[in-house]
Amino acid sequence: MREQELLLYRNFEDGKLLYDMAFLMEHYEDEGCRTQRRALLFECLHRLLELAGSFGFHGNLWHCYLANLLVNNENSYSMGCEIRGAIRGSINEAALHDIVIFKEFYDYDFAPMTDALQAPEFELIMKYEASSQESKVYNRRICARICELAEHFCHNRTPQEMKDTLTEFYREYGVGKFGLHKSFRVARDEEGVHVPPILNIAHVRLDDLVGYEIPKQKLIDNTEAFVSGRKANNCLLFGDAGTGKSSCIKAIANAYYQRGLRIIEIYKHQFQDLNEVIAQIKNRNYKFIIYMDDLSFEDFEIEYKYLKAVIEGGLEKKPDNVLIYATSNRRHLIRENFSDREEIREDMHTGDTVQEKLSLVSRFGVTIYFGAPTKKEFQGIVRALAERADLDIPEEELLLEANRWELSHGGLSGRTARQFIDYLSGKLADGETSGGVQ
Repeated sequence: MREQELLLYRNFEDGKLLYDMAFLMEHYEDEGCRTQRRALLFECLHRLLELAGSFGFHGNLWHCYLANLLVNNENSYSMGCEIRGAIRGSINEAALHDIVIFKEFYDYDFAPMTDALQAPEFELIMKYEASSQESKVYNRRICARICELAEHFCHNRTPQEMKDTLTEFYREYGVGKFGLHKSFRVARDEEGVHVPPILNIAHVRLDDLVGYEIPKQKLIDNTEAFVSGRKANNCLLFGDAGTGKSSCIKAIANAYYQRGLRIIEIYKHQFQDLNEVIAQIKNRNYKFIIYMDDLSFEDFEIEYKYLKAVIEGGLEKKPDNVLIYATSNRRHLIRENFSDREEIREDMHTGDTVQEKLSLVSRFGVTIYFGAPTKKEFQGIVRALAERADLDIPEEELLLEANRWELSHGGLSGRTARQFIDYLSGKLADGETSGGVQ
């Protein structure tokens, strides 16, 4: 096998299995050490079965493994094709050279090896039926798509056809962690700043947020312009607690994932890492929203200065594929004190002090207000959520129970309505039909 001749597809995260299998393909017939080679084969089988358990793969696990290597390897060809599709240039010849080698792995006949090493158990990984357990690494859709890709490769008669199939996958989904995941967080360790994926993101849709049509549309319009390559603004969603600000951001991440939008969540104590994060994503073909939830600063906190410099004001221009979306319960993100406006104080330039604190908000080009619903609007939200939950309860009783609930559970808000419906659904599912709200 020619795994050492690969030009672009190298440094695989799970590459040891590939190299061990390549070794067995070349040396299983060698004299001596047969026991060790047989043990290595069973070790490889173990790793493939563990792979199936973690990734949710099914069918031919060896093919799924190879497909997973190809869709995760970030190199000059795969990153050039992500979201855009086929590219021109000599890089195509290098990519085809590597796909020729991968097709050799793909089409390899394991029967002589398994016979020689007396390993009929190898059949387990050729037609593997997965359990109902979901993937721990990918969402269900991506897991299914990789398995489909592995099967599609079987129908590709030539390396060129296999390369075209892979390129189409890159165009549709992308490559590596940014291609296969929707949302990310920021982490730092002794090796530096990383952007690992968030594996379980809440699958919220914009339609799930009842009401707030004007604020939602304003956010949609800005995001639509961004993913379409037009000019767009950083957004600040502010207003009362429980009104759906964070849910809107999650819904945006889900709605625009297929068009190349990705979300990176960051907390204010990590703002010093913002420049490093942006450096890692600025040359990718995706659109990135850096998301800051519940953003606010006390007057003694200075992290907002990092944010100001990144949004607007530093020497380096913010990349066109990056926007900042933040949510806050405050309209003015930095707490102001009356002392900031006193005429007599140690800082003689009091106007400058106030402007320093207000300037952060002004760097968000779009500000969207989410206000607490009125009593009538709250009841409308309750009715809509109850209908979606298929709750069989008279409207008069439903609204009476909802009014009792909100009085002792946070007041009028979309969050309170959702919590009430969840409570009522659980209560009715348990067989209770009366007794009032606790």
